[in-house]
Amino acid sequence: MSIVVPVFNEGATFKELFDALLAKQLPGIRKEIIVVESNSTDGSRELVRAYENHPDVRVIYQPAPRGKGNAVREGLLAATGDILMIQDADLEYDLDDYDNLLAPLLAHQSMFVLGSRHQGEWKIREFADAPMTAAMFNLGHSIFRTMINIAVNAKMADPFTMFKVFRRDAIFGIDFVCNRFDFDIELVIKLIRKGYTPIELPVNYTSRSFAEGKKVSVVRDGMTWVLTIIRARFSQLGSGKA
Repeated sequence: MSIVVPVFNEGATFKELFDALLAKQLPGIRKEIIVVESNSTDGSRELVRAYENHPDVRVIYQPAPRGKGNAVREGLLAATGDILMIQDADLEYDLDDYDNLLAPLLAHQSMFVLGSRHQGEWKIREFADAPMTAAMFNLGHSIFRTMINIAVNAKMADPFTMFKVFRRDAIFGIDFVCNRFDFDIELVIKLIRKGYTPIELPVNYTSRSFAEGKKVSVVRDGMTWVLTIIRARFSQLGSGKA
C-alpha cells in the first residue's frame, strides 16, 4: 500500500502523525509512505528530512507550494503500491480506521472506499473558537455534497473526506489536473464516472480550526468547486476515454 502524505506548514503535528503512521501495523501489507513536502516556512521540511532514509519512506521535495491537490497528484504518480491512500499530516483523522477501510479492498469487494465523517450527525465540524465559521462550513459541505451527488447520480454522505482509499488500477487512464482542495472533487467524480461506486464507512474525526492550521478557504476554494464539479463531470477522463 502506498500512503501519500502531502506536507505544507504542518510542523505542529507532522512528527506525531508520522511516528504513529510508521508504527501502524497492517498485517500482510507492506507500507510505502510517500511524503510530498511543498517548501514549508515553519520548519516542516527539516522535520521531514529526518525520515528520508527510512526504508519505508520516500520523500519528494517540491520547490514551492503548489496546492494540496498538486502534492497528492505528484505522490500518486510516484506510488508503486497496489492500494493507494491519502493521509493528511495533521491529526484530524484516526489511523485506527485504516483496518476497516482496507477490508473491502483486500476482500475484493470494492475498488474504492471513502471514510465518511458523517455518523448520524449533521455537524461534522465544531470549532470551539469559531462556532459561526463551523456552521458556515457545515452548510457549505451540505450544498456542495448535494451538487456532486446530482452531477454523478450518487448518494455519497462525505465526498470531501480525506480518507480516500482505492486500488491503483482504478485511476489507470484518468488524467487529474486540480491543484488545490478541488482535487478531492475531481478524484471522486472521475472515479465514479469510470464506474467505481465507493463504499462509505464511518470514521473518527476531530476537526481543527483555522487557528490550529486549517488551510481551506471558504471564498477562494468555494468559488472553484462549482467549476470543478462541472469540468470533472463533462471533461474527458483522460487517454481519450470520455
